[in-house]
Amino acid sequence: MKISFKNDYSEGCHPRILEALTKTNFDQQNGYGLDNYCQNATNIILQKTHSPKSKVHFVSGGTQANLVIISAFLRPHESVVSARTGHIFDNETGAIEATGHKINSVETVNGKLSPNRIQQVIDAHPIKPHQLKQRMVYISNSTEIGTIYFKKELQALSEFCKSNNLYLYMDGARLGQALSAENNDLSLEEIAKYTDAFYLGGTKNGALIGEAIVINNTKLQEDFEYHLKQKGAMLSKGRLLGIQFQELLKDDLYFELAKYANKQAMRIKRAFEEIGCDWWTETSTNQIFPILENEQIEGSTALNCDIV
Repeated sequence: MKISFKNDYSEGCHPRILEALTKTNFDQQNGYGLDNYCQNATNIILQKTHSPKSKVHFVSGGTQANLVIISAFLRPHESVVSARTGHIFDNETGAIEATGHKINSVETVNGKLSPNRIQQVIDAHPIKPHQLKQRMVYISNSTEIGTIYFKKELQALSEFCKSNNLYLYMDGARLGQALSAENNDLSLEEIAKYTDAFYLGGTKNGALIGEAIVINNTKLQEDFEYHLKQKGAMLSKGRLLGIQFQELLKDDLYFELAKYANKQAMRIKRAFEEIGCDWWTETSTNQIFPILENEQIEGSTALNCDIV
């Protein structure tokens, strides 16, 4: 018997979002993200990040966010450094390469980049201008294998990137889960402080669709709207995204959902531990990767957990 817990993509959205969309359905607003809901959601994000100079843009999905951000920030001869498990390298159908930018991939033990691994990539490209110029570092939090970045790690990456003229960009598809993990010591304010840009993922945390891009580096904010429009990322009915993020963030429903997802995943994790499973990585978020013996799989071992 196979039991699949799938992910948030297999569900609709939180009932409060549907209710909010229905209640506001006949409220006439401007298009292209110039509606009151997008502005309200933007203000909430700026307040929570304590970063009034940041700019917020709403897009429909994570791959779209990565594609627009990376292609907008990099010049044609510049590349992005990513863990080999990074979503842009492994699961986005060459979206970044299709915009003309190479991904320099790095093998990691836990899905996280470190300054010394990035330095190795830079050192391997000394022949300028005959080799690519590394210009951006891409990280995910939580990572694609469920691990999270701690404050000292993000600080070290930020300092390294600044000293090497690199942009630091965080994919936040599962940022809610990372910030809600029991062992997390990072705040949303610190993420805004230490990165040039990041996004708050809604699709994997209660929304129908939507991610909120936050650009903290003022030099990278100029003309970003042109890139959104050119890449088809500027929704005509931008209110669809603004309403969802307003509802998710106004009273921290966003973090409540993430905390609940983590809690339930840890219940599953404990059940696997009870039957002696090892783990691919040690995680505290809602991504867990048990390693089962063939006998355990074939024997359909019952797990002692009640998942609701």
